[in-house]
Amino acid sequence: MTGQNRGALRQRFGVLGERNYRLFFTGYTTSLVGAAMVPVALTFAVLQEGRPASDVGYVLAAETIPLVVLLLAGGVVGDRLSRRAVMISADLMRCVSELLLAALVITGSPPLWAFMVLAGVIGAGQAFFNPALTGLLPLIVSANRLQQANALKGLASSTGQIIGPAAAGLITAAGGPGWAIAIDGATYAVSALCLARVHLPAAAAPQPEGFVTQLAAGWTEFRSRTWLWVIVTQFSLFHLLVYAPFMVLGAVVAKTALGGAAAWGFILTAQGAGAILGGLAVLRVQPRRPLVTATLGTFAFAAPVALLALRAPTAAIAAAAAISGVGITVFAALWDTTLQRHVPAAVLSRVSAYDWLGSVGLVPLGYALTGPLASTLGVTGTLWLAAAWTVLGSATALAVPAVRQLRTTRVPRRETDDGRSSPPITGAHA
Repeated sequence: MTGQNRGALRQRFGVLGERNYRLFFTGYTTSLVGAAMVPVALTFAVLQEGRPASDVGYVLAAETIPLVVLLLAGGVVGDRLSRRAVMISADLMRCVSELLLAALVITGSPPLWAFMVLAGVIGAGQAFFNPALTGLLPLIVSANRLQQANALKGLASSTGQIIGPAAAGLITAAGGPGWAIAIDGATYAVSALCLARVHLPAAAAPQPEGFVTQLAAGWTEFRSRTWLWVIVTQFSLFHLLVYAPFMVLGAVVAKTALGGAAAWGFILTAQGAGAILGGLAVLRVQPRRPLVTATLGTFAFAAPVALLALRAPTAAIAAAAAISGVGITVFAALWDTTLQRHVPAAVLSRVSAYDWLGSVGLVPLGYALTGPLASTLGVTGTLWLAAAWTVLGSATALAVPAVRQLRTTRVPRRETDDGRSSPPITGAHA
């Protein structure tokens, strides 16, 4: 490798040279791999007791519902308290829950309610962890590397989604699902330990505001930014009308026309590989109009959906899925960076909670509606509707002047651990 290439590589991954981010990234990546093991491990843990497939749905729903219900509370807590402390507490809560569930699975036959309660704790932990994370990240990286930090965070997520399920399958086959759940619990302990070693500015005394007042202030900040609520609305409807049908009906098409589960697994793996490439790509790009670039990337999701509707060859659908993975990852990194640079630090976790709620709140409804919609329009008709809505939603977002005109011109403010800002850091803009 030439000196020029080494210099480019150091520049692209320079944020890993910062101790705080390196510690966070190590723990976060470890926990993401573990978290991606959960759906596989939980599914087989439930089914090994001879329970019906409907019980799997109950357990997975029990994890999702607390996540949706508690997100706004998580946003308020993330802005009100130490974000690092909130994240460590969420990690430890999930660690204990996973280890307890693992012990029950390994040593006996836990009742369904135990699966559901302990899965619910996992979802609750995520509801508090995610908004605090959005607010913490500007604290632990230099201003001009914030997008790079978000890109690597997305890269870690994409990698975890590929490694985690495969690891869970191997561990479950070798030792049973209880051990896969136990390993996942241990990964949260690693994340908590790494976060505990991160150095942060001293925290200022929190303002004596009530919970409802703080929640309302977050909503005011959210709705006052047209670009923010337009994009969140776009993705709420995307998850309802596009992502849920893609995940459900894609598997149906694979089973009936593409050769079965192996084809569907290949398509999803290709999408994950594309997401990794997208993470690498966004380490280099620094668009002046980040939401234009981000939204252009979302058009790509129409292609694999349309090709499923056409019953195209598996290789063609996988190639399109890979491109869509690139687009979605580019969107995610640019979106997180835009939030962190254009939303006041003191309300960032609350605004992020509204973003998360809009993004995931309609996913369960989307899964529930996909079956009736397919019964009415047919599998092909529903997939064409999803493809059309992808294009329409993205085009509508781009038509909004506030989305097109937002520029990357503000440098994030270094803040204290409770979200209060100190004087801006001067430096290069993205």
